[in-house]
Amino acid sequence: YMVCAAPASTADTIENIAFEILRYLPTKFTLIGLSMGGILAMEIIKKVPDRVMKIVLMDTNYKSETAEIKSRRLPQIKLVNEGLLDDVMCQQIKNYYLRTDRKNQEIFDLCLSMANDLGKEIFINQSKALSTRKDYKSTLENIKVPSLIICGEYDRLCPIRVHREMESLIENSTLEIIPDAAHLPTLEQPAYLNKILGKWLLE
Repeated sequence: YMVCAAPASTADTIENIAFEILRYLPTKFTLIGLSMGGILAMEIIKKVPDRVMKIVLMDTNYKSETAEIKSRRLPQIKLVNEGLLDDVMCQQIKNYYLRTDRKNQEIFDLCLSMANDLGKEIFINQSKALSTRKDYKSTLENIKVPSLIICGEYDRLCPIRVHREMESLIENSTLEIIPDAAHLPTLEQPAYLNKILGKWLLE
């Protein structure tokens, strides 16, 4: 496998970010997306279904954003514009990304560092893109390629219930629950996750 990691985009809609990613991809590819990356993967397979060989959707959500979550976006953007990106991200990581019953300082620090590396413009544009995203129910129903759905056992942001719904919508899909992980199994349980991914990708 040749791995192609999507570069950070400055676009502020899911559709435009997906168009930018497609410029970097080969004619045929397997899509693997975590969280917002999963939403982008759904947009990409919607745009170019014939180019996708397999798809992995991890700790993500196929639904459009709820009014409750959308209402938090503008106050967060205001704080970030005032130079408080660290404060906003600390709350996000603490409340939604990691298990609450375990200290994950190393992962916490890494997430905070990545957010700062990307900066406020990308945080704001990604917030706008997420708040205006579409519902992908019909996209999932039309997926015909092998599909792997992955969810951390303790994910509060994108819970197991949503992933079970995704499994029921995609005809040829498998659901894997990652134990002892919340929203970021790639960082919380990398060896366990890689074993599942490696086996499934080679099938």
